[in-house]
Parts: sequence; C-alpha cells; structure tokens
Amino acid sequence: MSRVRRLPGEPLLSSCTAGHTQAGGGCIMLWVTFSWVSLGPVVLVEQTMKAANYLNITVDQLHPYMAFVFPTGNEIFQQDNAPCHKAWIVLEWFQENNDEFHLMSWPPNSLDLNPMEHIWDVMERQLRAQTPPCSNISTLRDRCLDIWHNLSPVMYQKLVTSMHRRVAAVLKAKGGATCY
Repeated sequence: MSRVRRLPGEPLLSSCTAGHTQAGGGCIMLWVTFSWVSLGPVVLVEQTMKAANYLNITVDQLHPYMAFVFPTGNEIFQQDNAPCHKAWIVLEWFQENNDEFHLMSWPPNSLDLNPMEHIWDVMERQLRAQTPPCSNISTLRDRCLDIWHNLSPVMYQKLVTSMHRRVAAVLKAKGGATCY
C-alpha cells in the first residue's frame, strides 16, 4: 500500500508517494517447546494449524524430545486450549501415551499459566530491537530462530520453576487473573 502526499492539482508523480507496510508486513508461525533442561525443537508452520498438523508435530517432534529429556517418563506437558490442542485425535493420542508423560489440565481463559507467553514477549522485544527491521519473511524466520536458539537457560529455567507458584495463584484466584 502506498500513501500519496501531494497538493491538490499536482500531478500524480512517484516522488509524491511513500511506501507503507501494513500490519507488520508479514508473519510466521513457529511451534516450539521447552523444559527446565533445554529448549526443544522448532517447527516452522507453513499452513493453518489444524488438529492433524498439530498431531504430526506432537508425534514427530514433541514425543522424541520428551523421551530424550525425561527418559523415566511421568512428566507433565502443558498446552493451552487452542482448538487444535483440544481436538479429539490429539487428546486421544495423549491418553494413549499417558504412561510416558501427562497432559496438564488447562483452565479456560488462563494465560497466567502459560510460560510460553513470556518467552514470546522476550523474543518479540529482541526482534523489534534489531535494526534494520526485517525486510522479508526469510529474514524474519532467520532472526526468530537465532533469538530462540540464544535464549538464556536461566530465563526458561525460572519460568519452569515458577509453575508451582503460578498454579497455586490461579487456584487461589479461582481461575481469575493473577500477578503472572
């Protein structure tokens, strides 16, 4: 989209127009996971995230990561209530693999429990601080991957450690907002 800056009666010249990026100019979707131990794999999602896509990522990426990081099983996996996360085929897979790790029950409208939201915020601030701004989707992808791979272990370990306090705060607030 271009904006035209000219006086009435002036001809429409290219020198009178200025380019304008609308709505940020593009976006990417990343699927990521992390634990206290390490950052997990990153998947660039190039289509709308439907239940079948999410199940494929769960089977191909999450399951091997969880098995490697938590070889004894019995760990808790957390996901929010996105429609693809709550689809029958996804929940059935988690039920079938419940002996390896447990799916945390997620209260409705409770972003307070999602440590990933904090990581997205950190990544967005780091991305916006970089100059020049991303000129294309490829640069955006590369910068996001670089930021992800360089996140501080102390930061994501603190987020994992905070989960007991977060859950307690949500329970105390009876599902309402908390300081997190």
